[in-house]
Amino acid sequence: MRHLPMPVQERIAAALRFQPEICSLNMGSMNFALFPVAGKITEWKYPWEKDYIANSDDYVFRNSFRDIAYMFETLGGMGTKYEHECYDLSHLYTLAHFIDRGLIKPPFFVQMVFGILGGVGAHLENLVFMKETADRLFGKESYKWSVLAAGRHQMPFITQAALLGGHVRVGLEDSLYIGRGELAASNAQQVEKIKRILAELGHEPATPAEAREMLGLKGADRTLI
Repeated sequence: MRHLPMPVQERIAAALRFQPEICSLNMGSMNFALFPVAGKITEWKYPWEKDYIANSDDYVFRNSFRDIAYMFETLGGMGTKYEHECYDLSHLYTLAHFIDRGLIKPPFFVQMVFGILGGVGAHLENLVFMKETADRLFGKESYKWSVLAAGRHQMPFITQAALLGGHVRVGLEDSLYIGRGELAASNAQQVEKIKRILAELGHEPATPAEAREMLGLKGADRTLI
């Protein structure tokens, strides 16, 4: 099975319909590869899964400059903001380009992504360099930042990010595990774990109202969800 890219108009159809407060936006095209895990899984839930994963060595996630501009221009009037997903250093520079064009206004949200094959690796040195680059390009007061790390890197890496002042993300999309060799029962289980870890370091989770204020979101009453 060969993966065919979905046209940008189809990719934003749900956002146009529901006008959410925030949605994710990858800041560039990239190789996004999962194929190494195909040989490690012996039981598949759906018939299409194995071929999709195995063939991801030929998968390019497309988000051209034209695609990104189209999304900004189409959704901007609805007050929808973005989780700007940056999988590599170049994505930060792409984000800076669109800021210079006036299509992004502060405060904006940068999600730095580590540990995906095709993107930047989950090493502390990369995290520090990405953060320093973002500060230089955007100014520390213009943006909020968060970190996700794939697979086994999830909990240790985002804890390091929190120690550097960042926000964190967990979920089954990023890792299926709660500990070494132990599958997570739910997203909530991962949330509770990182909440406990960060509480020991003196951090508290933001309330929905606090998160909306930090990110400059329009409020749930202005969505169609």
